[in-house]
Amino acid sequence: MVRLALYWHMHQPDYRDDRGVMRMPWVFLHAIKDYYEMPWLLSLHPSLKATFNLTASLIEQLELYGREGSGCDRFLTLWRKPPSDLGGEEREWVVKICKSSRFETMVRPLPRFAELYEVKEPNDAELEELEVLFLLSWCGNYLRQNDATVAELIARERGYGSREKEELIGALLRFVPTILPLYRSMYESGRIVLTTTPLNHPILPLLIDMRTARLSNPKTVIPANHIPLAEDAKIHLDRALSLFRERFGTAPEGLWPAEGAVDEKSVDLYARRGIGWIATDEEILFRSLEERSRERIYRPYRFGGVTILFRDHPLSDLIGFSYRFREAKRAAEDFLQRLRSIGERLESPVVPVILDGENAWEFYPDNALGFFTELYAGLESAAWCETVTMTEAAAAKSEPLKRVHPGSWIDGTFDTWVGHPQKNAAWELLYQTRADYLRHAGELDETVRTKIERHFLACESSDWFWWYGEDHHTEYAADFDRLFREHLIAIYRTMEVAPPADLFRPILPDENLHALVIEPKFPIHPVIDGKVSSFFEWLGSGMIDERAAFSTMEGARGPVTRLLWGEDERYLYLRLDGEMERLKKGGVVRIYTDRADDPIELRMERLPRRGEIRAALGTILEIAVAKRRFDGAKRVFVRLEVEVEGVSVQTLPGVFELRIDLDEDYSEQWFV
Repeated sequence: MVRLALYWHMHQPDYRDDRGVMRMPWVFLHAIKDYYEMPWLLSLHPSLKATFNLTASLIEQLELYGREGSGCDRFLTLWRKPPSDLGGEEREWVVKICKSSRFETMVRPLPRFAELYEVKEPNDAELEELEVLFLLSWCGNYLRQNDATVAELIARERGYGSREKEELIGALLRFVPTILPLYRSMYESGRIVLTTTPLNHPILPLLIDMRTARLSNPKTVIPANHIPLAEDAKIHLDRALSLFRERFGTAPEGLWPAEGAVDEKSVDLYARRGIGWIATDEEILFRSLEERSRERIYRPYRFGGVTILFRDHPLSDLIGFSYRFREAKRAAEDFLQRLRSIGERLESPVVPVILDGENAWEFYPDNALGFFTELYAGLESAAWCETVTMTEAAAAKSEPLKRVHPGSWIDGTFDTWVGHPQKNAAWELLYQTRADYLRHAGELDETVRTKIERHFLACESSDWFWWYGEDHHTEYAADFDRLFREHLIAIYRTMEVAPPADLFRPILPDENLHALVIEPKFPIHPVIDGKVSSFFEWLGSGMIDERAAFSTMEGARGPVTRLLWGEDERYLYLRLDGEMERLKKGGVVRIYTDRADDPIELRMERLPRRGEIRAALGTILEIAVAKRRFDGAKRVFVRLEVEVEGVSVQTLPGVFELRIDLDEDYSEQWFV
């Protein structure tokens, strides 16, 4: 019997500024789309169980809407303004947010939204309609099926104004306070287990001792002025445990360390607080055992009095990053087949599948409703499999672990949060502020110290450091940077000390994700031979540097480092650069488009040389696809999935759908 432990991680950083107002919209948007929907979907299948992790920072911000309504949220405050009253920067930000919805899965299904999406400078009436459509695009299936206001507005399709906008915002604000009670009800009935994460989602091992980063990777450069923040680590943990007990009436049985980041000192801290189990990534186990055996991950381990479960990374990534490109039934069948094959190899395996419970679904059609319907129905009918909570999984026979390798769920290191000059610059500002605070702490009363402590704890979130450096990009990186520095500035102002000038200087350069994309300049005519035949054959193509184009939806880093594309009158051309030797070992590339249900599947050992599809693999992978396969479409959306030795390792592009205009005349791009 296979025991599948599904573990959904629900998290948003603390977006509150010094006045307690949330500066970013993602708590509210995921609240109306995902936070209720995920347990609700499970509830439709009575025999299934799962575990949900609710971070303390998310719980606190969800509760704000019940107490303060739209006043706690900059996003909703601007939405409630008449467009004519918006300032220039406010209007620009509103339009930017409106166009952040995923086009293929969220915008296109609402035809009027797709029309307005193309308008560069909407007038007041168009902007008000765009605001309503944006909110509707984020409404999940539960709301669409059960809320009369949402259902009526979606059915209307167009013609929205200020009255409809107010009705919609009111309905959504009434809905958000129902989210946490649903979790508590399902928790108390035994359908789910709830856990939490230290308060503001910090990388606890780095707070305890920054030098731990070098134990994980000796090449990691750590900040020169680092100081231990071990007491803060304890506060993060204790506050989260206290908040959980207050909201759910009991202590959590287990815990998800932020980013799966562990080391032996943090495990000891959990043991001292009575935490029964924690979970992290399989890479930590492989490095702890110094053995890369997949069979070893399907059982619990014990270290220092704490049970540790290790997630199946490939299975988790298939749900998080790959199945969105497949038809729902086929995706569910593939997952079940892979799960069953584990059970055929091993006796009573425990299979932890752990992933983000909110960010993946906007990449799926219908917010993944079809996928979950098929997956959960398949699990219910699978006599060879049972779903268990993580607590039940941790109760299985365990094996002692001699050591715990320090690291996180990404590559088994901490390099996503420290080591890059920008990341280190943020840490150095934090350490500098702490040193200045300690010089004045004795002069401050308890009320002031409490306010300052809140800002320090907020600054220690993993999320700020995630966005620094070239490894991840978002259109809102500057907003994250500003909010991080404003917490530090607030500490000085609370002490009535002039903030240092370097806190007012952005850590991030002035760029955005689209600046990393080179658009095609003119037609290309490459020879499909798997090598760069001449300098000119790909000159003028479009290009995305995949090493830079990663986002919050972080998957396994795959072999492809650059994606190039272009076209001529007859063919669309794609080129993949990177570690081609990895692709030659059982590699498969699947090309998904919006013009066909089935992908174009290219197996590296027998690539087609003639016909409508041609490909060649050498130092590069070159692909030609005849345009006539796209039924005369003027535009096609393309995503690629890369598989190596049966494991899906990469999706391309890394952050958004590739939109290719098939009738592009390039007249605006000509140059001499």
